[in-house]
Amino acid sequence: MKIGVLGSGLMGKEAARDLVNSDQVTEVGLADLAFEQAKHVCDQLNSPKLTAYQVDASNDVELADFMRNFDVIINALFYSFNEKVAKTAIKVGVSSVDLGGHIGNITDKVLAMKEEAQEAGVTIIPDLGVAPGMINILSGYGASKLDEVESIRLYVGGIPAEPEPPLEYNHVFSMEGLFDHYTDPALIIRDGKKQEVKALTEVEPIHFDEYGELEAFHTSGGTSTLPITFGDVETLEYKTIRYPGHAEKFKLLVDLNLTSKDAFVNIDGQEINTRQVLLKALEPFVKLGDKKDAVLLRVVVGGKKNGQKQYHQFQMTTTKDMETKVTAMARATANTISVVAQMIGSGVIDQQGVYPPEQIVPGKEYIEEMAKRDVVIREETYEDESYVSV
Repeated sequence: MKIGVLGSGLMGKEAARDLVNSDQVTEVGLADLAFEQAKHVCDQLNSPKLTAYQVDASNDVELADFMRNFDVIINALFYSFNEKVAKTAIKVGVSSVDLGGHIGNITDKVLAMKEEAQEAGVTIIPDLGVAPGMINILSGYGASKLDEVESIRLYVGGIPAEPEPPLEYNHVFSMEGLFDHYTDPALIIRDGKKQEVKALTEVEPIHFDEYGELEAFHTSGGTSTLPITFGDVETLEYKTIRYPGHAEKFKLLVDLNLTSKDAFVNIDGQEINTRQVLLKALEPFVKLGDKKDAVLLRVVVGGKKNGQKQYHQFQMTTTKDMETKVTAMARATANTISVVAQMIGSGVIDQQGVYPPEQIVPGKEYIEEMAKRDVVIREETYEDESYVSV
């Protein structure tokens, strides 16, 4: 199969790394507006399967001309391109996947193209990162094992393996995005009703053997499309994992209005955005650099099987590859989107249209493929909720 990758940044590079190491992939195209960057990545990966392209994704003709050369497109561009890439995929008759982006209802706009994608005979799956992405796939897999789904509890966090004060946090993606997750409300389902709760609230302890006692709290965007797919459950909640005390520290910054996009202060007659100042001030403290990061994940899907209570728990802990310098977040994210793209290209996924991950990606096969990439997801089944890890 031939797979094209849009974007030669970290996620695009790591997706390309996985693709060229796959026996079933015969050709990989890596496209970027900055051709030298794409060429540099190709030189680093040093595979005869891999070719660099210069493509301006904002140019309809250039984008279409690139995409039509491949069986599947991996969109690793900024989320603002997701709608455009999906439309182009339908136009040229090529399947595509993206890393998601719920800001501005981008994913909803992609999902709305289902009929057009079916008519074009292509498969489009958005939201294929970790959260959303991996948690959606595991939620769908857990639900498939039950006769009736009652609850879905999701916990995910990217944390430093060795925390340093004052925040015990290093960022592995945009700090701007992190501020959005910490300031926008979180959509949950509680007592069977959809509702919003404030981010950084309802902090609870959570334990992972390798990292001891941690904390988890609400953040926005994590439930993704799950409240639509599982709109009739009693409970659906997503919480972010951090080291103890993190939520309280950031809540103070939010309460002081320092994270707001619209907050300005006047200094010597000049209007200055407080968020931009805070981003600059935090940079020395949150930069990961050569340090080791970890991604922790726990998904618990509960309900009934043959009239009896049953809980399916999925758990993953992965860390930075210190040999290749690939972060834990990049490993989990890029491998997820690469695996699913290859499932489409090989026909393992053959439904046509637009689907969220929980509705279309086969969980068992996904877990097996991720394990081949040393991203191991452990599954446990319980009949008593008291055995479920917290």
